Amino acid sequence: MMLRKLNYVGIPTRDQDRSLTFWTEAMGCIIATDRLVGTKRWIELTIPGAQTGLLLLTPEGHEDRVGAFFNGYFGCDDVQYTYEKLLARGVEFLGPPEKRPFPHVYFKDPDGNTFFLSSR
Repeated sequence: MMLRKLNYVGIPTRDQDRSLTFWTEAMGCIIATDRLVGTKRWIELTIPGAQTGLLLLTPEGHEDRVGAFFNGYFGCDDVQYTYEKLLARGVEFLGPPEKRPFPHVYFKDPDGNTFFLSSR
């Protein structure tokens, strides 16, 4: 097969510094790259134990996508445990974890992007 993996998924942001702080300090991601590429700041983050990373970048013409629902799904071992830890770190949730049809919860980043987290 020609495709081998998904390297990064892009998360649109209005303020890269604020997003970088959120994704590293609250969510536990690690900076892989933070440099200028042309006139754009290119920030790649790794998720410990995962192959796919995050890219904090809003391409020109896509500014209207900031604050939308992220069409991707994060996974964890235990939603309730992760919810409690992230809540203590100041992460905003849309509500407490739901158990059906499987454990999951929705959270937001500082730009208002909404993310789905499950332990399935």
